[in-house]
Amino acid sequence: MFDQTIQILDKLISFPTISSDSNLALIDWVADYVAGHGAHVEISHDASGTKGNLFATFGPMIDGGIILSGHSDVVPTTGQAWSRDAFTLHESGGLYYGRGACDMKGFIACALALAPQLAQAGLSKPIHIALSYDEETGCLGAPVMLAALAARGLRPGICIVGEPTSMRLINGHKGCCEMHTVLGGLEGHSSMPAAGVNAAVYAARYIGQLMEIAEALKARAPADSPFDPPQTTLNVGRLAAGVATNVIPNHAEIDWEYRPAQPDDIAFVKTRINDFANNVLLPEMRATHPGASIETRTIAEVVGLEPETEGAAQKLVLALTGANTTATVPFGTEAGLFAAQGISTVVCGPGDIAQAHKPDEFVSGEQLRQCLNMLERLLARVSA
Repeated sequence: MFDQTIQILDKLISFPTISSDSNLALIDWVADYVAGHGAHVEISHDASGTKGNLFATFGPMIDGGIILSGHSDVVPTTGQAWSRDAFTLHESGGLYYGRGACDMKGFIACALALAPQLAQAGLSKPIHIALSYDEETGCLGAPVMLAALAARGLRPGICIVGEPTSMRLINGHKGCCEMHTVLGGLEGHSSMPAAGVNAAVYAARYIGQLMEIAEALKARAPADSPFDPPQTTLNVGRLAAGVATNVIPNHAEIDWEYRPAQPDDIAFVKTRINDFANNVLLPEMRATHPGASIETRTIAEVVGLEPETEGAAQKLVLALTGANTTATVPFGTEAGLFAAQGISTVVCGPGDIAQAHKPDEFVSGEQLRQCLNMLERLLARVSA
């Protein structure tokens, strides 16, 4: 089955499913492939119709099945120094290179390679293969897929999200809230700074407040936090403002995120930054220009995965992998979305997250074999 996995991985990587572009070519190929092995396939789309989720079911259409979940999109390669074509699979020294090889088409290839066996197994409970769109830009596709699943009234019991964990069992991770803030000021000549409202300066003060909030979050870290670092973290990823050194900027944009270690920190961050913006910055800005503005939009607000003590998914994957320990990670996945629907969920997949999003991204053949072993043991458990 390993050779089949590599062939499928080669095909999956050849689809340049960068989040900004359509993923339908990949989804259509996978749909044809699994349908050819007897799967029941449903596809849900985004509002534009250019993005799709796939939910394929092998076995009986009953509750209590097991989902093998992956996202189809990958991050861009623009500006990265790849030593080979990013969308052509390349093997060297037992490592398989290509955009998405690690995050996370390696897991998807393993799940799809199981299809011929799933078709012949006489399953006692269903195995579902779920592929989402736009995980990398805020987990936008999975909620659409889960809503379609709920509308059908189908209730899977377990979900394994195959993000790269080096095949360790991950039972918890932080959430991720992505924000976009726009400040509107008043342009003018740099020789008359008091006559304008410098959006760049106020953006800098806004960011300064975010950094103060980041420090305050350290003191709010739960004493028993399972995460490293233990507190909710906050990061400013992009600041854009200005057109020339002698022009007062009238527009500034900030892209920032925070990763909650506990649900209450979401309200804490929002309250602190909104109070500062509305009660400190805006009155100063509007004293000069009544039309000045600060607007913040939530791009994505993805819940974390709370560790589930003695959960069904944890018990299953421990048995399948032979492991006896669990861990948590600081990065986010779609796992919390499945868990919020009452589906026992863990994260376990091939590859090292240290390789994700980098040039010359790779997954090792050994990691793929470990994943295949896990899935074959799963198949043996649910075969009639």
